[in-house]
Amino acid sequence: MKKIKIFITACLFLSFSSCTDNFEDINTNPNLIDQISPGTLLNEVIYNMASNNLTNHYNVNAQLMQVQLSYPQYYAGIQRYEILETTGNSQWNAGYKWVKNLREMLKTAEAEQAANYTAIGLTLNAWIYSNLTDTFGDIPFSEASQAEDGILQPKYDTQEDIYTQILKDLATANSLYDHTQTMNYGTDILFANDTRKWQKFTNSLRLRLLLRTSDVRSTSYSEMKAILQDPVANPIISQAGDAAILLITGVTPNISPWSRALDFSNQHAVGEFFMGVLNDLEDPRRPFIAGQAVKNTVPIGYKGIPSGYDETNFDYSPSYMNNQQVVAPMIIPILTLAEVEFIQAELAQKGHWSDAEGHFKSGIRAATELWTKQSLPDSYFNNPLANYDGTLERIILHKYLATYFTDNQQWSDYRRTGFPELPRTSSMLNDAVLPSRLLYPDVQKIYNPSNYEAAAQKMGGDEINSKVWWDIN
Repeated sequence: MKKIKIFITACLFLSFSSCTDNFEDINTNPNLIDQISPGTLLNEVIYNMASNNLTNHYNVNAQLMQVQLSYPQYYAGIQRYEILETTGNSQWNAGYKWVKNLREMLKTAEAEQAANYTAIGLTLNAWIYSNLTDTFGDIPFSEASQAEDGILQPKYDTQEDIYTQILKDLATANSLYDHTQTMNYGTDILFANDTRKWQKFTNSLRLRLLLRTSDVRSTSYSEMKAILQDPVANPIISQAGDAAILLITGVTPNISPWSRALDFSNQHAVGEFFMGVLNDLEDPRRPFIAGQAVKNTVPIGYKGIPSGYDETNFDYSPSYMNNQQVVAPMIIPILTLAEVEFIQAELAQKGHWSDAEGHFKSGIRAATELWTKQSLPDSYFNNPLANYDGTLERIILHKYLATYFTDNQQWSDYRRTGFPELPRTSSMLNDAVLPSRLLYPDVQKIYNPSNYEAAAQKMGGDEINSKVWWDIN
């Protein structure tokens, strides 16, 4: 400030033109970015959205899907299906913040003719918007993030229209990748500028979203089959090293979303249903996910508590979440090999692909080995619950285990298929019916009232039981 004040005072005694010749050079804050490259915002978007998705998985998805439960002092409303207007604020605010940055990234990438960055920007945009619309239903999309163009109250697009566009964008992105073109604007933290892995992520995300819409979109299955039949033009995640998994190194700014690891485990017990399935399987992931329960100071194995528990205390201390999961170095799964294998298993189970059992077993292996870092022994499949029985229910049960730590995928699969069949308790609200969506943030009523009201009315009300477009079960 002292330099600026002295300069302005001198202007009182000199001609105006001479004082303004170098004003911008002198008055520029060196800590602010006045120009961005296609890569300037990339790592910020990846890190912040992956971190936000993980905390939302923990606080919302995992509570709804009976994976982990607040116990006993912490707020336990979500596991009882008490959804507030603020429950989805974190996902809404983060999503719209970072898609705005992607909008700027895409403008710059197109101006620079940086095709790979355009493809990556379209992929990340589809990833963020799919999670937003799957959570809330109809949302601002085509007019979103355009305040600088005077659009302060964006319209809400239907989920069907949003899916139509982001699926088109992903197909475009796949066609844009140029593996001979170097990514010159820094090293990305997800794939270290490996455009082939980025392309596999793009097409694997297409598979996820096509499957999500398969009950309401007549061409989804044929489009999935077309992708899988041409792996040269449409490569997908086919081995563990291809997976979209963010490694949190612990080196600032790439740090754990939990500033205190104890907050991950203190007063957060594992769900009885989730751990019960793992126990029935004698699954090797158990010690990585939770500690053992204790009764009278004696360990009694892995034992959770029921969702919406009626008692505030049990005669044992339940298994609490293992907080080492959120101590760097740690991982944030975005789209894993296991998920892609289970997508193919379901496609085959429904008669649109082949080798359902093979993909089912590969999915289980990939899911367990992600956490244990050890090969799964063949004896695991001697357990009847680990065998493929030809049903969608069995596939989704294991996909439920596999998508642990992956944003809202468990909840989305449940809404689409009705599996796994979750137990109900008498203390649950909403007639013990799992919510179909989260409520719009309360500020929408204040700052975008007309469009909010129109969207709510079209969806059948801004209610937790108003189903999203693809949820017809």
